[in-house]
Parts: sequence; structure tokens; C-alpha cells
Amino acid sequence: MDLDKVIAELNYKAVRSSGAGGQNVNKVASKVILTFNVEQSQGLSAEEKTRIKTKLAPRLTSDFLLILNGEEDRSQLKNKILVTKRFVEIIKTALIVPKARKATRTPRAAIEKRIKAKRTNSETKQFRRKPNVNSSED
Repeated sequence: MDLDKVIAELNYKAVRSSGAGGQNVNKVASKVILTFNVEQSQGLSAEEKTRIKTKLAPRLTSDFLLILNGEEDRSQLKNKILVTKRFVEIIKTALIVPKARKATRTPRAAIEKRIKAKRTNSETKQFRRKPNVNSSED
């Protein structure tokens, strides 16, 4: 992944933010909407694109657009920086390749320990039972 190329492909749009700000909130567009087209990206390889599409499927639109909103701060510039950082984190986590799981056998000692525990549990329950008295042996 060429991070500089990917960041250059980001589209930002400033919109009026909701929330705190008083009268200023009606005048200043401090909310930042970041859009990134995964399909048309030149900074990602084909394999990385498919990995992002599968891992971020719930967050992508039908046109494979990733849309993030940033309205944590009253400053447009700070919101732009914050939303870009969040985007980079999301992309990096989506590109992590999980380690292949190695199948292992259960150790013989663990199996024997479990069977021994079952046997002792069975014996203690046997001792709790009432003795079986048969009068037919006379």
C-alpha cells in the first residue's frame, strides 16, 4: 500500500456541523466528510482492494465508497486531521493478514489427566449410593 498515494486520493467535503458552537454553528462549516473510492484507488494493489472489500463490507456503499464523518472539534482543520487519522487506522487494520492456525493434537498427558479425573469423580459418586441389597442370594 502506497499511503501517500492513498491519502492524495481522499476527497473532503466541509458541511455545517451539529452540536455545540452557539451562533457560530450556523455560519461555519466545521464538519468534514471524507470519501474514499476503494475500486478506483491507484495506491492499493488488487489483493489489498479485495481484502478491504471483504473486511470493511458493512462500512462500504454499493459503489465501494468508504465514507467517514468528523465533527469532534469546532475547527475544520482539526476535524480533517482527525478523520484522516481514523481513515488510516481503519485501512491499516483491514489490511492485516491473519496468521494461519496450526492444527495441534491434544497431548496424551492431558487426555490421561481428564480420564483419571472422570474415574475419581465416578468413584466418589459410587460411594454415595445406597448399598444394593438383594435378598435373592439366600
